[in-house]
Amino acid sequence: MKIYVIEDNPVYNTHVCNLLEKEGFKTVAACHIDTAKKLLAKIEDDDIVLADRRLPDGDSIELLRWMRKNDMLHPFIIMTDYGDVSSAVECMKLGSKDYIEKPLLKGKLLPLVRSIQRERERRTRHQVPIFTRQGEAYQEIKKKVRLVAVTRMSVLILGENGTGKEHIAQHIHARSKQPDKPFVEVDCGALQPSLAQSAFFGHVKGAFTGADNDKAGYFQEADGGTLFLDEVGNLSMDMQQLLLRVIQERRYRPVGAKEDRTADVRIIAATNEDLNKAVVEKRFRQDLLFRLQEYVIVVPPLRDCPEDIIPLAEFFREIANRELERDVKGFSASACNALQTYMWPGNVRELKQKIMMAVLHAEGDTIRMEDLELNLHESASAIDLTLKSDKEERDRIRRALKQTGGNKKLAAQLLGIGRTTLYNKIEEYGIKENEE
Repeated sequence: MKIYVIEDNPVYNTHVCNLLEKEGFKTVAACHIDTAKKLLAKIEDDDIVLADRRLPDGDSIELLRWMRKNDMLHPFIIMTDYGDVSSAVECMKLGSKDYIEKPLLKGKLLPLVRSIQRERERRTRHQVPIFTRQGEAYQEIKKKVRLVAVTRMSVLILGENGTGKEHIAQHIHARSKQPDKPFVEVDCGALQPSLAQSAFFGHVKGAFTGADNDKAGYFQEADGGTLFLDEVGNLSMDMQQLLLRVIQERRYRPVGAKEDRTADVRIIAATNEDLNKAVVEKRFRQDLLFRLQEYVIVVPPLRDCPEDIIPLAEFFREIANRELERDVKGFSASACNALQTYMWPGNVRELKQKIMMAVLHAEGDTIRMEDLELNLHESASAIDLTLKSDKEERDRIRRALKQTGGNKKLAAQLLGIGRTTLYNKIEEYGIKENEE
């Protein structure tokens, strides 16, 4: 971990760097915003930025805004003189981690840095590993995450099982204005209807038989942070009504309590179900759906993101090597071809499982096709590959052609349609060879 010290007074800059280095931290010093931007281009995930409030070529808030615009969500600490305290507080509203008055820096800086370290370690233990997907579809998702994360809007994440909806919810929370607050996940499909109210809102001692003590509910546990409702379509109609009231009024009442409590919680919901269909079938409240889908993120299945498959496979191979104490270095050509041909009905979750098993089975330092244990024929029948209409259909055909290097026979197999149908679709949409 490194700490970037942005301070225009060279004597004070050296003083701060020495203070940090004596405690074992590496430092990178800069005196101007322009210099800092060049250095921060190489910033790593664990690094921290410590910046003076006022710099010769601008305000440190400019640097903070530049970092956030470029998806640099690292902890940002303001150093300030006594007279700048009010403006420093304003910086915190815009995403700064904290501010320290310079006369008090020696006693406050190290405890703050240690606190950031501990919180980061705590979150890391409970979150899925961060991996980078560079495909076009996922880049659009990351853009949406950046836009909505800093708001208080409710978010509805739609996608098949295994596409990483929880992972995206965690990213939204991590990039929010309160990333240090709790992230509480609720598996709505596992809730017993009779216990759901107590699970969400808690209860007081004596509220019902067996309530021997006060119990905090999910809303209290997530106070100030994010409540993630996974598979929200499985909630009972009664629980949907109660949830709607909390979202509308920002208040809830524990079972058996006499007074309401404030609900300071951001709601992120996810489902693999068509909730509009559920509304028509009277299994889901339309007014609740309107509240949940203030902002919608649709996660495409892995089969529609072929450019992500090999990078993700390499990422999971490295994880498997560490967890299984192996040293598998890569994939054979046939294994790579199989990974890209398989339809991945279980999406990213299935990919991770297959790679973990392949690393365990590999007899040498290379994963072979047979190590993957993929049934290429069954994968196509396990999912609905019916082509949709208009732009979605055209885009899927283009992706299939790109994935197969323009081989129309293989592309038709990937799409689950006949070659004649594919030829007709290519002509219908005017897809050119250079688009393939």
